[in-house]
Amino acid sequence: MADANVNQISTKLDDDEPDDWDKRINNTGCAAENLKLTDCYYEKKDWRQCKDEMKIFQACWKKYGNAQRTAMTDK
Repeated sequence: MADANVNQISTKLDDDEPDDWDKRINNTGCAAENLKLTDCYYEKKDWRQCKDEMKIFQACWKKYGNAQRTAMTDK
């Protein structure tokens, strides 16, 4: 029984395949900027202390045209 649990944990740790969220963020062209922003928030627990990282992420988002791609419209 314990061996089965170890195998499940090992399989999860060995899983290097990107999940759906990873694929979506990688397709934006801003994965590195997103990582820095989320790391900042993780460390500081306050978005207000991550304004520089947010500006960099927003500039990247705009540069790659993600605003148009993700814009919501009323139909």
